[in-house]
Amino acid sequence: MLSTRPWTPKSTSARKPLALLAPSGRLPLFEFPFRHSIRLTSPPSEDFTNYWTAVMYFKARNGSYKRVAQYPNALLGSLTGGMTVYYLQQDFNSNGKQKITAFKPGFRMTVGSPTATNGNNPGLRYTCLKEVMTRFPETADFPKEPCPAGIMAIHHFPACWDGKNLDSPNHQDHMYNTGKGAFTNAGPCPSSHPVRMPQVALETMWDTTPFNNKDLWPTDGSQPFVWSYGDSKGYGTHADYLFGWKGDSLQRAMDSTPLLSNGIKSQSVAQANNCKLQTTTVKENIDGCKSPFVSLFPVMVIQELIKCGRA
Repeated sequence: MLSTRPWTPKSTSARKPLALLAPSGRLPLFEFPFRHSIRLTSPPSEDFTNYWTAVMYFKARNGSYKRVAQYPNALLGSLTGGMTVYYLQQDFNSNGKQKITAFKPGFRMTVGSPTATNGNNPGLRYTCLKEVMTRFPETADFPKEPCPAGIMAIHHFPACWDGKNLDSPNHQDHMYNTGKGAFTNAGPCPSSHPVRMPQVALETMWDTTPFNNKDLWPTDGSQPFVWSYGDSKGYGTHADYLFGWKGDSLQRAMDSTPLLSNGIKSQSVAQANNCKLQTTTVKENIDGCKSPFVSLFPVMVIQELIKCGRA
C-alpha cells in the first residue's frame, strides 16, 4: 500500500498540465492537476503523475461565490496540501497475494461523470468531518448540515484493465470498476478486463468551516456548496488520472512485501514543500463573481451575465 500526499497546484511536472480555465470573468471550470509525494518515512521523488478534481465553491445568499480552501489530511506532519493519494494492492490490512500490474507510460483514466444524476458508484463519496480523523459515515451527495472540520471528497478509481489500451475515447471503457468503496478490496476482474492494477483513491480535504454559520446559507435551508462545473448536488463528482511514475518505480512499490511499500527513492519534507510553480499561468479574480457558471455540459448549462463587484 502506498499512501501519498499531493500538494495544491504549486508544482511543476514533466508533463504538460491538464488544466482548462473558463473564459475571463468566470470561475475556473477545472483545477490544475495535483502532483504528489508519498508518505513513508519521507516523501518519494519518483512520481510525476497528474491528479485532478474540480474546485469547490460556497454560494452565498446574495448569489456571490467564494472558493473553498483545501487543508492537509491527518498524520502528514508538516507536509502541505489538501489531497492524499492511495495506491492499494488489496486493502489497509493486507497487500494480498495477487499480482498487481503497474500503470504504463501514457496511461490515463477518469472516474465519475459531471452529468451524473445519482450516487450509484460506491467509490464516489463525501464525509462530513467532525474532526480531521473522521472517516464515516459517507454520503453520495454533499452533506446537508455544517461540518465542524470541513468536507472530505473521496474518489476511488477502477482497478481492472483490458490489458491493451492506455486510454479510450471516454477515458473509462479500457477500465472496469469492481470497487466497493470504503477502501475495501475490489471484486474479481472480469475476463474482458482481466489485469488487476493498483487501486487508486483520492481524499481531498475542503475547509468549509468559514461558512458554517447557517445565516449565510440559502434561506430554504439547502446546503450551499457547489462544484466549479455547476453541480450543487454532488453526484457529478469526478477525477482524472494521468500516469507519470519514473521507470519501474511504481511496479517496485506494488511488488513490495511490507504493508507500507519500500524500495522507492525519497526526498525530505522540506524539499517536497518547496517544489512550487515558478510562474502564474493565469492571473484572474475568481472570487465574488455573481452567476459565473457556463458549463461545458449542455444538461447543466447556466448562462447569465457576469456581475463581478455587484454582489
